[in-house]
Amino acid sequence: MSLSKFKNEPFTDFSEKKNRKEFQKALEKVTARFKKEFPIVIGGEKIFCDEKLVDTNPSNPDEVIGTFQKGTTDLAIKAVVTANETFKKWKFTSPKKRAEYLFQAAKIMRKRKHEFSAMMVYDVGKNWAEADGDTAEAIDFMEYYAREILRYSDKQPIVKIKGEDNKFEYIPLGVGVVIPPWNFPLAILVGMTTAAIVSGNTVVLKPSSDSPAIAQMFIELLEEIKLPAGVVNFITGSGGAIGDVLVQHHLTRFISFTGSMEIGLRINELAAKAQPGQIWIKRVVAEMGGKDSIIVDKELISFDEAVTGTVQAAFGFQGQKCSACSRVIVDESLYDKFCDALVEKTRFIKVGNAANNPNMGPVINQRSKNKILDYINKAVEEGGQIIYGGKELPENGYFIEPTIIKDVKPYDTIAQEEIFGPVLAVIKSKNFDESMDIANNTMFGLTGAVYTKNKKKLERAENEFHVGNLYLNRKCTGALVGVHPFGGFNMSGTDSKAGGRDYLGLFLQGKTISEKSK
Repeated sequence: MSLSKFKNEPFTDFSEKKNRKEFQKALEKVTARFKKEFPIVIGGEKIFCDEKLVDTNPSNPDEVIGTFQKGTTDLAIKAVVTANETFKKWKFTSPKKRAEYLFQAAKIMRKRKHEFSAMMVYDVGKNWAEADGDTAEAIDFMEYYAREILRYSDKQPIVKIKGEDNKFEYIPLGVGVVIPPWNFPLAILVGMTTAAIVSGNTVVLKPSSDSPAIAQMFIELLEEIKLPAGVVNFITGSGGAIGDVLVQHHLTRFISFTGSMEIGLRINELAAKAQPGQIWIKRVVAEMGGKDSIIVDKELISFDEAVTGTVQAAFGFQGQKCSACSRVIVDESLYDKFCDALVEKTRFIKVGNAANNPNMGPVINQRSKNKILDYINKAVEEGGQIIYGGKELPENGYFIEPTIIKDVKPYDTIAQEEIFGPVLAVIKSKNFDESMDIANNTMFGLTGAVYTKNKKKLERAENEFHVGNLYLNRKCTGALVGVHPFGGFNMSGTDSKAGGRDYLGLFLQGKTISEKSK
């Protein structure tokens, strides 16, 4: 197979009238799906349940964008058993053939990228650029992992010895349970799922109950490329009702999860206990969030760039990214000036219905909205001062103003706990030493950034800032597949490095074969 070198999918330029018109058409086109009811799919069989899961638009919660099934324990078990039976054949499908499925899916998604992006605008409240970036990343994952499996399946270098013919190869694990998040409901879902299947495994995919509509479009894409039935089994429903069953089943070989620390730790705990009939140690691949800091030093290349990068990292997609900047640590000599500049920059952020392409759309649901407002109130109780925002908006959707809180102390609640909303804590530091101490004082270790022109300080950050993805003189969000392998330390997860050269190894196991020479 002759392949071009991997290149990241370009983002759509919405300053061009033609692109805006095409996206508007896609927004109109996908509304035809809203009145439809979609099944659970196990081994190609379409299954409808008595209880339904209704997916709504967070910009307008009265608008239903699809009806889905509430899966049962019995269906969860059926999905694992079916995946296990399918694995017996799928594991012998050549890596080249498995890669071809991904290339084909990427090609179709690229042709219809605006439709996938438009559904995310309605499903999770992304503005046009955020949704477009999500779709581009999904395409990237498929293109990248398809190439990667060809590298993994190629002849592996080992030391030669006289009298033996030896080889080392990678083989798939078995049945994987894939549990993706709602915040990157296409990119992360596609990345986790396709990495598993291109490696020769079969999957039970349980999307977030907040974003089944975009997951359904991906399932239809897999049907369109004629991926064999049972390779990916699709079950919707409550995580509490079916999640534990999927994780604990003795035929489940691995769990790939992205979400909150609390759920990730529970999955890890459940998976660690061997069940009757289980003959392996289950593998858990977990990405569990962050409490990410940007350090603003007194020696800056550009004050304005530090302000802009902080605001973009804090409020992009309403701060609902595990990589979002939720704490900016500012040298005391710049503190007041920086706070004023943050406020001035944030004044330009428009909040509204995501379909109208504002800077910020809604947060994901009412529960999240309430939680974010509680954190804001807690910050004020603990001595923080709101210098911008802090309130919910009166519209029907789940809208909150971008919020900046200064005078936050390093161990205050909002400086330690993941909020997952548009709330930025501003923390004053005496010097770079203290900034580094504060940056490392949480249980997380996902992303971080440092703005300074001092090369010694940058070098120190490289050595001491304990995060999986460190950015120097740029914002701490916006990782690209292949460019910035993504995953964090400590309670941020297993440092899986999605979109990197090590990632497929998490879904494979190594086998050495030695034969005595004749």
